[in-house]
Amino acid sequence: MTSLADIWPPFGLTLTTPRLTIRPILDEDIPAAVAAARSGVHEPGKSPFSTPWAELPDDELAPNMAQWYWRCRANFAKDSWTLLLAVWQDDEFLGVQDLGAKNFKTLKTVSTGSWLKQSAQGRGIGKEMRAAVVSYAFDYLQAEVAESEAASWNKQSLGVSLSLGYELNGLVRDGWGEKVEEVQRVRLTPKTFNRPNWTLKVHGHEELITYLGL
Repeated sequence: MTSLADIWPPFGLTLTTPRLTIRPILDEDIPAAVAAARSGVHEPGKSPFSTPWAELPDDELAPNMAQWYWRCRANFAKDSWTLLLAVWQDDEFLGVQDLGAKNFKTLKTVSTGSWLKQSAQGRGIGKEMRAAVVSYAFDYLQAEVAESEAASWNKQSLGVSLSLGYELNGLVRDGWGEKVEEVQRVRLTPKTFNRPNWTLKVHGHEELITYLGL
């Protein structure tokens, strides 16, 4: 019987850490993602995102999230892609970790972003899920650089980055919604990566790199 992963190989990727299962978001996962977001992602009025999507009213939040997941799939191409990965602990949806690249064959550079519902924050999960996708990028995709960014006031996100070995890579001013934010960019390489003391388990990699032509 043909599976979804046979039709679209990115769906077959699964990353497993000691506590987490990280895999692409399926349509059947969207209600859990919406519920997690509605439970709260950040303090009111203090959005850590360049687009303040988590502050949308409930009746707008759900369709906005669904459209974003569908848009990323529709725009997934060999030279420009974003993997939106659901983060699960047992049967609980905790948040989303993304891994993206543009012109990857040439640049060998990936970028990351993420969110966690508030009840899952402060438990080291953000660090574990970032370590998982960075490990995958370096060890399986042969990436040479991983980049990320956060508002300069977002000490929690920047703390995760620095603990994993990211180095500060410049400040920029950017428009986030209707506000101007000072954004701290960070950069990681295999040499500077503070690797976790666990081994990442990966399923579905060969099918994905074949699809990407890597």
